[in-house]
Amino acid sequence: MPPEALHAGVDEAGRGPLAGPVYAAAVILDPARRIRGLDDSKKLSAGAREALAAAIRERALAWAVAAATVDEIDTLNILRASLLAMRRAVESLPVAPAGILVDGLHCPDVACEARAIVGGDATVPAISAASILAKTARDAEMRTLHERFPQYGFDRHKGYPTADHLAALRQHGACEVYRRSFAPVRAVLGLPPPPARPRRGRAPCE
Repeated sequence: MPPEALHAGVDEAGRGPLAGPVYAAAVILDPARRIRGLDDSKKLSAGAREALAAAIRERALAWAVAAATVDEIDTLNILRASLLAMRRAVESLPVAPAGILVDGLHCPDVACEARAIVGGDATVPAISAASILAKTARDAEMRTLHERFPQYGFDRHKGYPTADHLAALRQHGACEVYRRSFAPVRAVLGLPPPPARPRRGRAPCE
């Protein structure tokens, strides 16, 4: 891989929720403008994430955020939709990276070299930065959805299957922002479980 300054960290947010898009971000950090406190977004408070997101947008060499829709999640499956969102984020960077470092096991199909790093969102600063941008962007989207559908409480649980969310889903049914390929949503809609799919997908990257 080329020097670290040319790497883009890539991560997603929102694979587990029952509703809303899945988001991804790509970030190329500027080694001359270091950002203190970068970490896996899940380990940070909401206030810390928002402050760091503002610092990343101001100080990074390049950054981009993208999403895959609920329809794309239901059509492709959540893994493929997450990789699609990642690819869109990488392709939206105003500076083309020489390589990308991706949190997890799988890499999106991009033109440059790609490497997956398990736990990278906690150990690679550029991936940490991407996780923070993806998480804060998705949280903002879920707050917007809450304004349209306040009965579900999206502002609190962000679409994750908490007990309160599942109770609201059973009470009010599933509106158009729900992922109909997810079992709890299918159960509320009276749909049968989706057929088992062979685990093909994109192979883990080196």
